[in-house]
Amino acid sequence: MTSIASFFRKTPVTRLQDYFAACAFTSLPHVDWTMPEAEVVEPLIKAVDAMNEDERQRVILDAGRVAALADEPGQTALQNVVVDRATFDTLEGANNRSLWVFLNENDRFRLAEEVRYNDERRRGRSWNGFEVEKDRSVRKDPISVAAFTAAIRERFETPNVHVDIFDRHRVILDDQECELVQVAIYREGRPEDMLGFDTNSKLARRIVRPVFEAALTYEAATGVIEVVANTREDRVDLTRFMARDLLGIEFAEKHIPLREYDLSVLLKPFDFPTDMADGIEGVTVKELRFMDLGDPKERVTLESMSGAERTIWEMANHRIGLDLGGGSGSLHAPGLFGEAPEWLITRARFTIKFRPGPDGGRGKSLTLTVTMPHGCNLKDMTPQERLIGEKYLRRWGILKDDSDVAELVE
Repeated sequence: MTSIASFFRKTPVTRLQDYFAACAFTSLPHVDWTMPEAEVVEPLIKAVDAMNEDERQRVILDAGRVAALADEPGQTALQNVVVDRATFDTLEGANNRSLWVFLNENDRFRLAEEVRYNDERRRGRSWNGFEVEKDRSVRKDPISVAAFTAAIRERFETPNVHVDIFDRHRVILDDQECELVQVAIYREGRPEDMLGFDTNSKLARRIVRPVFEAALTYEAATGVIEVVANTREDRVDLTRFMARDLLGIEFAEKHIPLREYDLSVLLKPFDFPTDMADGIEGVTVKELRFMDLGDPKERVTLESMSGAERTIWEMANHRIGLDLGGGSGSLHAPGLFGEAPEWLITRARFTIKFRPGPDGGRGKSLTLTVTMPHGCNLKDMTPQERLIGEKYLRRWGILKDDSDVAELVE
């Protein structure tokens, strides 16, 4: 019951009362909701523990779903889809907002789960992006949706497919938003034989049919379809079905270009300019990996540990003779055979340190790792961290593209 206890303590008692009243549990012992909030939580925890097993498990599962959307990515997903945004924005506390949507806009809560599923996997190993025609309207009429659904049934040889199509937005750069249409797909997989316990608590084999999820988004302003699915073949076929049945266009399988990174700016000391409004205290380069253009089969990696007295560039000058004044990456000191290597930085790791918040304590840190020419760990971060990372990688001249396009997964 530890997770339930934590959830209850982070959620206003009035919202918890709304939940238990709406769900009409029959085995919940009496709870005096008129008591002061601090005196309600402990009796409520004990009351849930005394419920029958089915209803207690329902509370645990519901709390898990609600808590899953109470972190930053979950709150962003809820903001993407909630209808009554005015009420949502006035609620205090992430658990409070998440549970309010769960109770009052349950269909939108499930859409928020679909948004999070898509955005967490964006630019990951199960993701692809394709260029198609711009300014198309996504068809949502019954005939078009039925054709799209039928194509999925035939492709995956399953009778059971569920499709959700809904409008949403995504925050991109400098608080700008792009408008998207997301298509969420649930399909039943082939039967699997699994071990489980029967009603008599005896081990037995049972047949289950797993449900697989996939997601597509279309941005009309850029003409980009992004797709998340298990295999590349699945992603290509689902995109083809969407283009044909929901957009009314031919699909040419034109992949969006990979993002390009250039680390040459780090061949000499760099000041990393930032905006005061973002609360950044400083930026420190922690690691640089060098490649000798004359001998590309070898790498030299320099790492600056905590408490180091020299900067990474002073270390580079000391260890490999990197010219701090030139910026070309050339060495003036002769090498082993009398020739000065010309260095290229192939990977960099740096830390963005934020100032402490109004409550004091240590400021947060954001560590960025960039690998030439297409790799970056931005894909593993929260939406807000990605916004900050993308903003400054562009500002510093490291991220060379001007659009929200793909990254190589390393």
